[in-house]
Amino acid sequence: MHQTAENLEKRNDRMSDMIATAEPIPHPETEHGHKVPMDPNEIKPKIASDIAYWAKEFHVSHDLLHEAIRTHGIHIPTLRAALAKHEVNLT
Repeated sequence: MHQTAENLEKRNDRMSDMIATAEPIPHPETEHGHKVPMDPNEIKPKIASDIAYWAKEFHVSHDLLHEAIRTHGIHIPTLRAALAKHEVNLT
């Protein structure tokens, strides 16, 4: 399809309007301003705010949480059960 310079200019103007008006998706926060996980059912191990949140929630260190994820996966119910039964250690 052959496009004229005028058609390309109109198309580019419309596209720049779309890009300029795009809004980022905000990260959810609690009423205290602390970040909460994007997915309440899974931990994203590469997201520092997820590690911080769940380590605090489970009352464990970041290292212990990473070990639990390595051993048991990223699903919250599985991790909660493993940590409650002390099935994770760093040795």
